[in-house]
Amino acid sequence: MVAAIRNPIEWLADQIGGGSHHIGAATESLGVEKGEVGLEDVRIQHIDIPDLRDALRAGLADLAACRTDVVFLCLVYSIGGLILTFIAFDQNLLQLLFPAMAGFVLLGPVAAVGLYELSRRREKGEAADWRHALAVLASPSFGAIVALGLLLVGFFVVWLIAAQIIYDATLGPEPPASLGALLSDALTTGAGWVMIVVGFAVGFVFAAITLATSVVSFPMMLDKHVGAPTAIVTSLRVTARNLRPIAAWGLIVAVGLAVGSIPLFLGLVVVLPILGHATWHLYRKVVTYEGVGTSKRKAARGAKSG
Repeated sequence: MVAAIRNPIEWLADQIGGGSHHIGAATESLGVEKGEVGLEDVRIQHIDIPDLRDALRAGLADLAACRTDVVFLCLVYSIGGLILTFIAFDQNLLQLLFPAMAGFVLLGPVAAVGLYELSRRREKGEAADWRHALAVLASPSFGAIVALGLLLVGFFVVWLIAAQIIYDATLGPEPPASLGALLSDALTTGAGWVMIVVGFAVGFVFAAITLATSVVSFPMMLDKHVGAPTAIVTSLRVTARNLRPIAAWGLIVAVGLAVGSIPLFLGLVVVLPILGHATWHLYRKVVTYEGVGTSKRKAARGAKSG
């Protein structure tokens, strides 16, 4: 029998999902608490482009309701971009300036965690200001949120290493004399165009992996008590079953963050909250839950065995 050709993202999700079941079984045998929601509880819905528009409109509504608070939260992300720019100039790392600005997008899901919390609270009719965004610290899934955040930071660091390797193999290894010299070499030489094409291709891979693993992971961990493996697998399956709209969403996010980064990252104060709030509403459209929680499943298994 010939095996059916499967979506590679869905295949990867199944591999991680199988591993997470083994990890979950091991933690249960050690008496370690498992997340309240398992993969068997998750239902993934099909969405289309109109759903992206609905999510963006809902994100705008959240921004209008919480604009003072979200501007305060998003200033931190903008300041982080300015710090990266300063380091690139101060440490003579101009060859990493553009990769750092582009790769900073990889950290967007981490920066938006507080925004997801504000959207969650507004949806429930609760008070929502910047102080309530700190409620993330008390989330049962906070450890998983930190773990996934560190994973994205790792992606960012590896991307910068890859960008340096690409530069060394094309225009390097000496750092550029100035930003103008870097732009001239990149745009007027064959080696420069090789660097641009290869850099874009490698950067696309990093961005696609980040999108697939985090498009709903962080909102899910805020909404429910789940572990990082369950959240990542769910995000991969959402991507696999909604490739076209999720790809479109990734393009919207990339273009929005790029445009917001141009005026010294200050535009991110507006762009990031729209995208962050909209991501919450996108998650609510595409992920639903059905079935019992882990504690009830354990009780059911115990009753059955008895």
